[in-house]
Amino acid sequence: MMYPELITPDSPTQRIGGEPLKEFKKVRHEKPMTSFNDAFSEEDMEAWFSRAESYLKRKLKQEFYCELKIDGLAIELIYEKGELVTASTRGDGKTGENITQNVRTIDAIPLRLITAGKYSVPEKLIVRGEVFITKKELERTNAEQRKKGEKPFANPRNMAAGSLRQLDPKITASRKLDSFEYDIVEGLNLDAHNEEHEAMASWGFKTNKHNRICRSLKEVFEFRERWGEKKRREELDYEIDGVVVILNDNGIYEEAGVVGKAPRAAIAYKFSPQEVTTIVKEVRFQVGRTGTLTPVAVMDPVNVGGVTVTHATLHNLDQIEKLDLRIGDTVVVSRAGDVIPQVTAVITELRTGKERPIMAPKTCPIDGSLTVRDGVALKCSSRDCGAKHKESLRHFVSKSAFDIEGIGPKVLERFMDEGLISDASDIFELKKGDIASLPRFGERSAENLIQEIISKKNISIERFIYSLGIIHVGEETAITLSTMFDEGQIIEPRDIGHRFEKMAEEELLSLPDIGPKVAKSIKIWFSDEKNAKLLEDLSKAGVLVKIEKKPHEKGKLFGKSFVLTGSLLSMTRGEAKSKIRNLGGEISESVSNRTDYVVAGDEPGSKYDKAIELGIRILSENELKKLLE
Repeated sequence: MMYPELITPDSPTQRIGGEPLKEFKKVRHEKPMTSFNDAFSEEDMEAWFSRAESYLKRKLKQEFYCELKIDGLAIELIYEKGELVTASTRGDGKTGENITQNVRTIDAIPLRLITAGKYSVPEKLIVRGEVFITKKELERTNAEQRKKGEKPFANPRNMAAGSLRQLDPKITASRKLDSFEYDIVEGLNLDAHNEEHEAMASWGFKTNKHNRICRSLKEVFEFRERWGEKKRREELDYEIDGVVVILNDNGIYEEAGVVGKAPRAAIAYKFSPQEVTTIVKEVRFQVGRTGTLTPVAVMDPVNVGGVTVTHATLHNLDQIEKLDLRIGDTVVVSRAGDVIPQVTAVITELRTGKERPIMAPKTCPIDGSLTVRDGVALKCSSRDCGAKHKESLRHFVSKSAFDIEGIGPKVLERFMDEGLISDASDIFELKKGDIASLPRFGERSAENLIQEIISKKNISIERFIYSLGIIHVGEETAITLSTMFDEGQIIEPRDIGHRFEKMAEEELLSLPDIGPKVAKSIKIWFSDEKNAKLLEDLSKAGVLVKIEKKPHEKGKLFGKSFVLTGSLLSMTRGEAKSKIRNLGGEISESVSNRTDYVVAGDEPGSKYDKAIELGIRILSENELKKLLE
């Protein structure tokens, strides 16, 4: 290049350039990037405005700025002396990713600001906006994706997000992204929000010409209703999913502050939920954390609002009766708010005569207790059912069992209450779309969780037996029981059930650390039809159990039985047990005449007293360390 010194940062030649990045760097937002709470009705909007007045303790002037809510991805832009220096994503609201190189490829975003009105460009300016893709560009890109044999984008937002997060800016440039800016965060203090839009437009930003001031909630309702019309929305070359309503007075907006992660003085007034049709294959009654049985429709996969779902809530028996729903019906499914999709109507004209009525269970599918009606709800008559069930699922996914990261107590409870899971096998039947439709779950987090679940379908036999939550069977007993199976195999959960079901109690009693109480508990668990069904369902879900080969060398502790009590300082109990086993020793959970050593750490329990009573040698932590050397 002959005159590189003449190139300016805002030159068209500088839109596309730079080598592909290895990764995106993190950017800390100077002010948190909030998201909006949702409203779906006039009543929701009136309640929102009343809450703002209640918080500020005074009547507020009804002057709102209404913006079309673009189905895109939020960004933040930082300008210094009029030049774009940083562009970032929302991220978690506090920290985003630096996407400057990609944003520079978007023609709608100025690289250098101009002064063409009464508003001077500040030394430093931070604005926020939305990057989106037009309908035509989505169609064009998806046609190319299909031509290449690649997966098309489900919706405009997915494409905008995927395009902005390309490490190679040339790919981003090829997607022809667009952008509207809607907020000044720093650089100019104006009295009203509409003035911010005027200022941004004068500097060269693209702002939405359809946005307007509404001087009453009635005008807001009319504005939303007008843009909610399908014909009018089809006139736009981009997708919208509602109207953002903001108190126009910036002073009041700042005074109202933030509740949770959303501003009190703004709300997303969404359009009527998207609707699709599908077929109900079956109805399951899932037991929630409080023992309530929620009917859930299992459907042919259907795309609702950009995610593919297979489950829809039916709420309760009254709702089923109101819909006149039957298994095999073609139904209308809609998605709205913070719940999984709902069945809203039955298309009775499409019935074939093969549809079957839905029968409410007379007994609880979890513990077999009778079910009872409590208003519109159907509940298990056992008060402890929900809590015990929740605890058994938490045990199943815990670190010493299946170790499924991302399914903590709150997520587990949400899955139960929405009817996504009832027993442990349902975890392995979850689909990305069912999770992505829940609050605080996006497509990426849903995909990550599904991949984590899939990765844990193969499990060692010790962990698997422990995960079942059999009374009196802890980690050590699970290890002992694993010796009943030939090493080097991969078997299904149902095979484990068959083996223990046929096993006599005497065979179990011949194992070390298995007494009459434990043997009886094991036999009861594996002879229970409900548990046999769980093992069958886990097998159908693709869970496989590995029986790994164990070292057979006779170490220095071969044939010696150890019991540990109290906490150790130089190592964890787990580490100590592992080292003992590696030297051929055995671990027991209880002290008996067959115990050779009791290792006593800090604050030992009753096992220490039992060892003294039986005259069994007690080792200190230091003595154990010497023995292990």
